Amino acid sequence: MEKYLNLFDFSQKVNYKNEILSGLTVAMALIPEAVAFALIAGLSPLTGLYAAFMMGIVTSILGGRPGMISGATGAVALAIAELVKSHGAEYIFATIVLAGVMQLVAGLFRLGKFIRLVPHPAMFGFVNGLAIIIFLSQLDQFKFKDSSGTMTWLQGADMAIFLGLVLVTIAIIYFLPKLTKVVPASLTAILVIFGIVIALGIDTKTVGDMASIQGGFPPFHIPEVPFSIATLKVIFPYASVVAAVGLIESLLTLNIIDEITRTRGRGNKEAVAQGIANMLSGMFSGMGGCAMIGQSLINISSGARARLSGIVASIMLLVFIMFGASLIEKMPMAALTGLMIMVAVGTFEWASLKTINKMPKSDIIVMVLVTLMTIFLHNLALAVLSGVIIAALVFAWDNAKRIRARKYMDEKGIKHYEIYGPLFFGSVAAFNDKFDIENDPKEIIIDFEESRVVDMSGIEALNKLTEKYQQQNKVLHIKHLSKDCARLLKNAQSIIDINIIEDPTYKVITDD
Repeated sequence: MEKYLNLFDFSQKVNYKNEILSGLTVAMALIPEAVAFALIAGLSPLTGLYAAFMMGIVTSILGGRPGMISGATGAVALAIAELVKSHGAEYIFATIVLAGVMQLVAGLFRLGKFIRLVPHPAMFGFVNGLAIIIFLSQLDQFKFKDSSGTMTWLQGADMAIFLGLVLVTIAIIYFLPKLTKVVPASLTAILVIFGIVIALGIDTKTVGDMASIQGGFPPFHIPEVPFSIATLKVIFPYASVVAAVGLIESLLTLNIIDEITRTRGRGNKEAVAQGIANMLSGMFSGMGGCAMIGQSLINISSGARARLSGIVASIMLLVFIMFGASLIEKMPMAALTGLMIMVAVGTFEWASLKTINKMPKSDIIVMVLVTLMTIFLHNLALAVLSGVIIAALVFAWDNAKRIRARKYMDEKGIKHYEIYGPLFFGSVAAFNDKFDIENDPKEIIIDFEESRVVDMSGIEALNKLTEKYQQQNKVLHIKHLSKDCARLLKNAQSIIDINIIEDPTYKVITDD
């Protein structure tokens, strides 16, 4: 438990200027996202803002990846939208608390290590899909709601002004770092556009046009739902999806930040923090959430590397809600739109396009599939899981073709089969084809020094092979089984009959 309580690395050199300015930039970028995601879920804007504050402050202090930003996310919003329609906000708060408990348990039981099973093509697909979603979501800012409630593209001068401000924002973010890195380009762009709009009196879309963000400190309350099995049956499926999506998105974002910063975060600690954050979010009127790749990349690209930036962003977000709403509501949406477009451009793995002709076709399929599922289904857990399953099946197929056998007769007239490659469900058929039961001598030895029995299908294949040789009045021996393979056969000894003539001890790598 001590490793979960070791919060701050006091030996780390902290650039306080970068941390504070980056935190301020992230706080501004969190507002439209949190409001938009709350509206997508069918909840009040403050529900998303409270979630952004609670998720951000808790994970910044307790999380396993300093510099990573958490808040209300679109993935969680989509997961709970149907429950909002059918049962209302109180059931959402209960769902988020239960999802947090699941994430906490996953972290305590060290299940975060299973993120290693996500192959690199699936990571590429996940990142590219998110980048496209972030970009496409910004197109809504170029529209307005007409009298009939239909979203319509801006026209004439309105479109020209909004597009011009967006392009100026993009230009500042792109070119300013080439001139100086004294101040974060993102924050500079927001302030410059804000200044231009105020100084020239430009009439353009603002944060206040989306919804009011005026509020107080997040109110604490226990979700007002019946504490019964019937309630659990309603919220458990949604909580499971929220917990899974939240962990997958958070741990994948953690890995991306690891690659950018060339440091290593702690997945299980992050899972614990995400769980605690969601539990508190649900009890403080928040919609819950997880790590936000867009805001995390804004933070990291602004030079933040410590926990301070996330803490500053969360506190400033609360300050805006409680005291600065009237000012923040005047912030031009064009500045935040330009910022998020640049985040989308920076998020996309452009290198993945260059490797398409060099990657195996199966990897390309996985990458494209995960990208498309992320874009069209907005179900990150299903997209990544599909990528893992396809990659696993391809791996199994490739290994099934690689099992080989070297055959020879020794001076005693015993035939030896030296097996290379794993024996598992996919390679059983190829394994059986290696043996010439009718023409083999009276005694046969199968050597597994360069192979291993992986599953029950492999055990059953050995058992049937033994029976076939016995029917021919021949004896089959197995030797050089590794310790874990021998354990598999021992556990199945009541249903199989296999002769093991050697059982040397090998060192088996385990996960600490």
